[in-house]
Amino acid sequence: MAFRKILTDNDPKLYKVSRPVENFDDRLFMLLDDMAETMYKAEGAGLAACQVGILKRVCVIDCGDGLIELINPVIISTEGEQGGYEGCLSFPGKRGYVVRPQKVVVRAFDRNGELKEYTAADMFARAVMHETDHLDGKVYTRLITEPPEGFDEENGEEDEE
Repeated sequence: MAFRKILTDNDPKLYKVSRPVENFDDRLFMLLDDMAETMYKAEGAGLAACQVGILKRVCVIDCGDGLIELINPVIISTEGEQGGYEGCLSFPGKRGYVVRPQKVVVRAFDRNGELKEYTAADMFARAVMHETDHLDGKVYTRLITEPPEGFDEENGEEDEE
C-alpha cells in the first residue's frame, strides 16, 4: 500500500466524469488499498479515485463503521433531506453548508466483482452522495447554500425555540 497525493481544487481531473471499471484485477486492488490508506492518513471519511488522479468510478468510505469500497456505484433511490457542513480532502481548510438526501440506496460492485446494495442514512448517505458526485465531476463547493436561520453548526441541527 502507498499513500497517494490528493489533488486540490484547481486540478482539472476533479471536474471530469470518471470511466467505469472493467477489470477487477491486481491494479484495482492496489488502487483500493492505496485509496483507503490515503483516506485514513488524511483523516477523511471518503475518497474518490479522481481525487488521486485516477478517472475510474471507484470510491472508498468509512464513516466509523468500517471501510466500504464502491466500484461503479449507481444511486438507486434517495429519500428525505438533511443539511450540514461538509469539507473535502481536495479543498483543505474549506467547508460549507450542503443539503443532501437523508437516505440513499446505492448499488455497486465490491473488489471481487460481486454486486452489493447498501442503504445509507445520515452521515453515510452524505458521504455516498459526496463521493459519487466526485465520480461525475461535481464538487461540493458548487452545492453550498446558506444554512437555515437558527442552524446549530456544532450539533448539526436547527435550534429548537
